[in-house]
Amino acid sequence: MTSTEAHDSASSTAVGAHLRSAAERDAAPQFVLPLVVRIERADPPARTDALETAARAVLVLLSDARANGDGEWAAAVRDWQDARIRKVVRRARGAEWRRAEALPGITVTGDRAEVRVHPPVPLDGWPKDLARLQVSGTELDDPEPPSAPPAGNPVLWLNPGLAMSAGKTMAQAGHGAQLAWWELSAPERAAWRDAGFPLSVRTAPADAWDGLTRSGLPVVHDAGFTEIAPGPTVVAEGGERFCPLPGPRRP
Repeated sequence: MTSTEAHDSASSTAVGAHLRSAAERDAAPQFVLPLVVRIERADPPARTDALETAARAVLVLLSDARANGDGEWAAAVRDWQDARIRKVVRRARGAEWRRAEALPGITVTGDRAEVRVHPPVPLDGWPKDLARLQVSGTELDDPEPPSAPPAGNPVLWLNPGLAMSAGKTMAQAGHGAQLAWWELSAPERAAWRDAGFPLSVRTAPADAWDGLTRSGLPVVHDAGFTEIAPGPTVVAEGGERFCPLPGPRRP
């Protein structure tokens, strides 16, 4: 698959770069990557913080020793990447969050956001304490407009023409981070990981979006099953120090 292949987002999904034909992927057992965002009523995270933390959570899972080689999660990750790569974001608070933390997974923190990524599970085989969590209710806001991305860091540019819920946007940001990861060599992956996966998620300027989608950079395409019509949602732009990707950087 190329990085511009369609991403079925009925459950916020993506398709792996190294995989089989679409028909073979559809026939394979289907898995989903659960992402749980902590949203306490009195202290919800800022939207951009949650988006960036979700993207980093996907990278942390992909780079974890348990997800590679003979690791305990490796078989599930391979099965997940051999089918339609689905990501579903659910919210938790209080006791729900504590139950999610008790299950196998990794909690990734941002400025204030907390996202727990769990190893892939069968599409129809979610653990009970994750299955009961709600997909809706992930609406988040930024108290102030996000600042310009730090110079030299990779950026996941969101389509400025789309209005998506925070949960769906978190999944799309995760797709963009995963596409970027697949483009990198082992040394480039290690350098990004060792730096803590610095990245930014920002809405692209309207006049730059078309150029970004044509730049040769990885592009996430949504299949339009939920919230939005089919089309591009995220462009992953590499940084000067970490996550170098082909294609020109924006001026």
